[in-house]
Amino acid sequence: MSNLIAKLSNVSKHYGEGDLIVKALDGLNLEVHQGDYLAVMGASGSGKSTAMNILGCLDRPSKGTYQLNGNAVEKLNDDELADLRNQELGFVFQQFHLLHDATALENVMLPMLYACIPTHEREKLAAEALDRVGLRERMNNRPNQLSGGQQQRVAIARAIINKPSLLLADEPTGALDSNTTEEVLNLFDELHEQGITLVLVTHEDEVALRAKKKALFKDGRIIEIC
Repeated sequence: MSNLIAKLSNVSKHYGEGDLIVKALDGLNLEVHQGDYLAVMGASGSGKSTAMNILGCLDRPSKGTYQLNGNAVEKLNDDELADLRNQELGFVFQQFHLLHDATALENVMLPMLYACIPTHEREKLAAEALDRVGLRERMNNRPNQLSGGQQQRVAIARAIINKPSLLLADEPTGALDSNTTEEVLNLFDELHEQGITLVLVTHEDEVALRAKKKALFKDGRIIEIC
């Protein structure tokens, strides 16, 4: 069996108190192994985005445990959590979240600022990442000079720049047209073939079909993995 990267064990996430308590996750169990390409699906309110936030160390479980590459995430303080997030995880979101006044190259370099990598090395690695997503010739363009698909490619290059153990994508094609969606999904396929472990949240069947495995969420639990 491949190496275990992430493991959620009996994880619950509650919001509110008393009669107003909302159970976003209810005893969730999930394992992600090296080389997985997992699509997370479910209706709105099923818990899939909450699970993604916990996997991404953006939120903490109310109950249960989360192991990320052997680290007991729930025991880390905020600084340790931020370091782990920067070292082990990459994020791709629906809305790109690029800095509008920065070039593509500068946007991709951002995660390396916290890793104390010298400027010339950051520039070299960022250019290589942009080349990897087919945008080396656009490295000096700002986001408003790029199409939606190109902006998402910049976001993907930024997400993989620190060679994360796990790439998390939350509705990454939600703001894209069908042709651009195909281009981005082809890029995810290529990255997976190159060894990147990927968890992707989507409500679109055609997007989920690209994954090697699907987890269906309902009422804060996984009801099927196929």
